[in-house]
Amino acid sequence: MDQTKNIRIAVIGSGYWGKNLVRNFEALGSLSMVCDADPNIRALAQTLAPQAQIVADLDQVLASDVAGVVIATPAETHYEITCRALEAGKDVMVEKPLALTYAQGSRLVERAQANSRILMVGHVLEYHPAIRKLRTLMEQGQLGKIQYLYSNRLSLGKIRREENILWSFAPHDVAVILRLMGALPFQVIACGGSYIQPNIADVTVTNLLFDNGVRAHLYVSWLHPFKEQRLVVIGSERMASFDDVAKQLTLFDQHVEIHQGQPIPIKGAGEQVPFDADEPLRIECEAFLAAIATRRAPLTDGVSALRVLKVLEAAQRSLGTNGMAVNLPLEA
Repeated sequence: MDQTKNIRIAVIGSGYWGKNLVRNFEALGSLSMVCDADPNIRALAQTLAPQAQIVADLDQVLASDVAGVVIATPAETHYEITCRALEAGKDVMVEKPLALTYAQGSRLVERAQANSRILMVGHVLEYHPAIRKLRTLMEQGQLGKIQYLYSNRLSLGKIRREENILWSFAPHDVAVILRLMGALPFQVIACGGSYIQPNIADVTVTNLLFDNGVRAHLYVSWLHPFKEQRLVVIGSERMASFDDVAKQLTLFDQHVEIHQGQPIPIKGAGEQVPFDADEPLRIECEAFLAAIATRRAPLTDGVSALRVLKVLEAAQRSLGTNGMAVNLPLEA
């Protein structure tokens, strides 16, 4: 018997990204309510979910009998709405970032634990079938010893005013890199530039150094002539590339060998690695329902989101000092 069948969900915020959550929870048969202050967005939500109750007042959601709420409002509202939902006894899935500071995020995790509530964060890339396949390849040792990782998340727009590119784009890739590495970096260095709006970075490059010698960098920009979403992992035996625009995961039989003290690149063919075609957001929504049903923490729980916040805060501090290194304590 499907334990998630009778779980009822409310989506708070059904605009740019929230409408996708409305669509998925409606398709899963779990959507009960949609809340949005904008009457035009409420009208659109009604067409997407004709059976759902469409409301403008958050208090109506919190006083209802829904088991879980999904928050897709502007980032600066995440902390307050999540607090209120947890206090109202709701399980919560909130879009990234969990909060705008590590201290706020910690309070949300503590509140969820104190109220025995599920707290999940929408790091949707972690649910992508290609990323899960890549993680399996790494765990199986297919790439050898991991040496270097990098990610590019680039496009022209959507340019925000309430957060910079680091907080808008980088959480996806920070979450994935931390998951693949299984640890926090001990040093973070970030630099970037603000070209459109004062003090809101449009382009950043963040370097992460891990205690096993592995390095990673993340290049994010909404001021770029073409769209690119790519993650590359360099191993001692093979290399892998996930292109989220082309929807391709490629394993390259390439590495470098040392012959008589001379590094020699060994170039082999790239092989397409198949992965399931399931929509990552659908998988994420199913994971939230499963967490509510089983009371087990989801993959992207509040604790994992805190690690992402810790790296983002360090990167922001480094960015504000024009690239000075910020050291993080190693986790016990």
